[in-house]
Amino acid sequence: MSDTIGRDAFREAMSRLGAAVNVVTTDGPAGRHGLTASAVCSVTDTPPTLLVCVNRAAGAHDVLRANGVLCVNVLAGGHESLSNRFGGRGIEVPARFAGAEWRRLATGAPALADAAVSLDCRIAQVTEVGTHSVLFCEVLDLALADRPAGLIYFDRAYHRLGAAA
Repeated sequence: MSDTIGRDAFREAMSRLGAAVNVVTTDGPAGRHGLTASAVCSVTDTPPTLLVCVNRAAGAHDVLRANGVLCVNVLAGGHESLSNRFGGRGIEVPARFAGAEWRRLATGAPALADAAVSLDCRIAQVTEVGTHSVLFCEVLDLALADRPAGLIYFDRAYHRLGAAA
C-alpha cells in the first residue's frame, strides 16, 4: 500500500464531509465576480475571522485577490440553482447574479438578500497551499436571516436543513 493517498481517493473521502454551500462574491476596482465554495470555516471570534479556500484556476480567484474584499453568502434551502450558476464553468458573471436580490454591506461586495447569513469581509492574509489560496478574512459586517435554513453538500448532492426557504 502506498504512503501517499491518491487524488481520486481523497476527493471521494471529502465528498463524505458534509459542508455548508456558500456563494462568495466580490466587487471593487477589479470588477464584480463570484463562485460557489464549500471550503469555508470559522477561524476565531476575536477578531471575527473566516478562512475561504479558492482554487487559483477559478475565474473569480484573481478578482477576489485584487478587490481585497468578499462576502460569504451562506445559502439556504431552495438556493440549489443559484449554487449551480455560481459553480458552473462558462457562465458569464452577469448571468450568475441574475434572478437573485443583492444588497451591499460595509465592503460593497454583493450580499444575497435571502441568505441564511451574509458575512462581509476584508481579506487580511493569503496563504498558498497546493492548487488553492487560503484567504483569511476579517468579518466587518453581517446580515442574519429572520428564519435561518441551511443547504449542505454531502455525497455529491444538496440537502436542505432547518426552516423551509
